[in-house]
Amino acid sequence: MIKRGLTLLALVGMLAGCENMSTGQKGAVTGGALGAGIGMVAGGSFGQVVGAGLIGGAVGYLGGSAIGK
Repeated sequence: MIKRGLTLLALVGMLAGCENMSTGQKGAVTGGALGAGIGMVAGGSFGQVVGAGLIGGAVGYLGGSAIGK
């Protein structure tokens, strides 16, 4: 429970620092964090967690860019 709370607090802190970022960049940060978090919760190895973060970041950027337009 404490670990989830700290993870959520870190995510909120990262998003609060996105003041001068475009919508696509905000989506990439959020998607990367969510992808890496899901990879860790699923119990993946380091390579799988990094891969999930990269995929999440790419999908987040594309989604954020689409919303921005």
